[in-house]
Amino acid sequence: MADQAYDEVVDTEPDEEGYARGLGSRQIQMIAIGGAIGTGLFLGAGTAISKAGPSLILSYAVAGLVIFAIMRALGELLTYRPVSGSFAEYAREFLGPFAGYVTGWTYWLFWVVTGMAETTAAAVYIKYWEPDIPQWVSALGFLVILYAANLISVKVFGEIEFWFSMIKVTAIIGIILIGIGVLTLGFSKAGDTASVTHLWHEGGFFPKGIGSTVMTLQIVMFAYLGVELVGVTAGESQNPEKTLPRAINTLPWRIALFYIGALIIILSLVPWTEFQPGVSPFVAAFGKIGIPAAAGIINFVVLTAALSSCNSGMYSTGRMLRDLALRGQAPGRLTLLNAHRTPASAITVSCALMGLGVVLNYLAPAKAFEYITSVATVCGIWTWAMILICQIRYHKAWKNGHLPPPSFKAPGGVVASWAALVFLAVVIVLIGLDPDNRISLYVFPFWAVLLVVGYQVLKRSRPEAVQAQAHDHLHVKSGR
Repeated sequence: MADQAYDEVVDTEPDEEGYARGLGSRQIQMIAIGGAIGTGLFLGAGTAISKAGPSLILSYAVAGLVIFAIMRALGELLTYRPVSGSFAEYAREFLGPFAGYVTGWTYWLFWVVTGMAETTAAAVYIKYWEPDIPQWVSALGFLVILYAANLISVKVFGEIEFWFSMIKVTAIIGIILIGIGVLTLGFSKAGDTASVTHLWHEGGFFPKGIGSTVMTLQIVMFAYLGVELVGVTAGESQNPEKTLPRAINTLPWRIALFYIGALIIILSLVPWTEFQPGVSPFVAAFGKIGIPAAAGIINFVVLTAALSSCNSGMYSTGRMLRDLALRGQAPGRLTLLNAHRTPASAITVSCALMGLGVVLNYLAPAKAFEYITSVATVCGIWTWAMILICQIRYHKAWKNGHLPPPSFKAPGGVVASWAALVFLAVVIVLIGLDPDNRISLYVFPFWAVLLVVGYQVLKRSRPEAVQAQAHDHLHVKSGR
């Protein structure tokens, strides 16, 4: 009880970066949970089920283990040095200035393009109830509301994210409980046909072969994008040494319940052959059960997921852009904090660019918009790879006595991190083999060229911005 009271008291003292530590344990837990539940599950699972059948459950389980390895590696780094620009900071410290520069800008781009897509998606979902409202009006309205909330204080952001996540969690738990009731008690229209035997009767557990199951790993990994957001909250978390490990340690049961548990129930209620690509499997299952407002309920939950993602995007892009500015790798004015100690200038710039997505979606063909948003996928995988590589470097440093050991050690150590890196490499290969997703590998090199050119300009015009900082003691002690 005392711990909870401590966690919920807002720390009014700024941390070393100037932020207010306004995120309590309750909010961090829900941000961590919400990061693992998004439109990838509510909508994307339909396409994956049609490609792999019940074996998709295995894909989510394997990918979930890899995500847990990534997050525990991040946990080591966060308890070693909890900072707001976490991914970029660790890349800068353990791999050098260029790696930090690339990681910071890439993670910023990831959330900007995700924000563009999710704002537009939210406007599309509103059309379900109000088809006469122009799409750009809804998109702009959501953008302005979330922008204002992020400017007020980090605590307001945390509260909004808490309730967004609560809606998603409640919806999935409700679906699971209703599904268990149908399977055990036999009520509803699906009561006579619902059975766990659907998991292996319609063509077996691998109805389209193991190869098709492996190909779904890339779709599954996309659904997990955003789970690392809890790392960005480190600089504004109350008592991060306690709250962050607690949030990360709950990841396995979150994946087991919200992904694997939900899929087992859904695929037991309805044979996998009845699910269609592009259609939410939750809507299909609710329709089979006979719940009258099924489509409306799921549409509301998916709307919440989209707004949650956009809200998270504004939060993380503001912090990452300010971190880059503090390093001299972005304009100096972006370092400014407002009276509530939120990075108002950096959030404003990021939000303005997200707003361009609304304009782009209105003016450009759908394909042009897809080309831009496809970059988010590879950006996310890059960030995960950087977390793992930095943890491997940190592990070596503390083993050699150059740095203090972590208080939150990752199970499996560097072996688990190397295995996760190999898995991510396999996912990249799978993306290249899939004609529907291959475009992301074509777009990303253009971003890489922009980063290299920008870095070379920085080296000439502002050399101090690309030099190792004083706190990068690893490079000094390890002789790098």
